Amino acid sequence: MTTGSRLGMPLFTLRLGVFLVMLMWTLDKFVNPSHAGAVFENFYGLGGLGEAAFLAVGVLELIVIVAFLLGVKKTLTYGIVLALHAVSTLSSWPQYLGFDHLLFFAAWPMLAACYALFALRDLDTKFTIAKLA
Repeated sequence: MTTGSRLGMPLFTLRLGVFLVMLMWTLDKFVNPSHAGAVFENFYGLGGLGEAAFLAVGVLELIVIVAFLLGVKKTLTYGIVLALHAVSTLSSWPQYLGFDHLLFFAAWPMLAACYALFALRDLDTKFTIAKLA
């Protein structure tokens, strides 16, 4: 069994797991834009954005993460997902001080998964759309 064939399912499960988390964050912008507004204000310093802004961001994110799940334009989509999650993880730095917000530490293994997927994107071929990749 070659390395590429052994990596197929593990890379796919990483991609699916990252997609599921990103999907929930994206759907939050549609379902609860006021929560998304609070997140943008508290973690990114971007207050005062209206509901239309979150819908637009949500639509763009949804396009990117579905393309990511399908393995379309991997350098671009995997890179965007890595960048989005890196910004999210790093902007939460105050949450890592002390023991009050332990769930925030789950962002670090997901960031490692995003990086691994980006670094191994050429080997991540299981359940991708090859012609659009």
